[in-house]
Amino acid sequence: MTAAIGEAPDRDGGAVTVEAAIAVGALVAVLSLVLAGVGAISGQLRCTDAAREAARLVARGEPERARHAVARIAPNGARLQVTTEGDEISVRVLADPVGGLLPGVRLRADAFAIAEPGSASAGAPAGSGESGGHDGG
Repeated sequence: MTAAIGEAPDRDGGAVTVEAAIAVGALVAVLSLVLAGVGAISGQLRCTDAAREAARLVARGEPERARHAVARIAPNGARLQVTTEGDEISVRVLADPVGGLLPGVRLRADAFAIAEPGSASAGAPAGSGESGGHDGG
């Protein structure tokens, strides 16, 4: 484009397009991080609920039902760890955030319970058990 006599040449041509492209890219990046954060919070709440339910079921002497509860409640791929010391039961649920947008983040929830009298867990020797991941969600 040529400038008319007495006018300065237009050196800003396309600058708005570049700025808009950068702004849209930044907006997409921020939106992705916000959605990943919401997903991580949701996954953490699901892990907490699963750990609480698993601790209650293990305390009642139903470890198999605890594994099924974690498979149903926690995010996909969650793992259940159960540790017993006497009548004290410690449960940990571990999972990765949904979507994989936060690679350095690990979700973890712990719950504790006392074995109910007469349950298979009451008076059990100290030990630890782990259940692998699951595909349900």
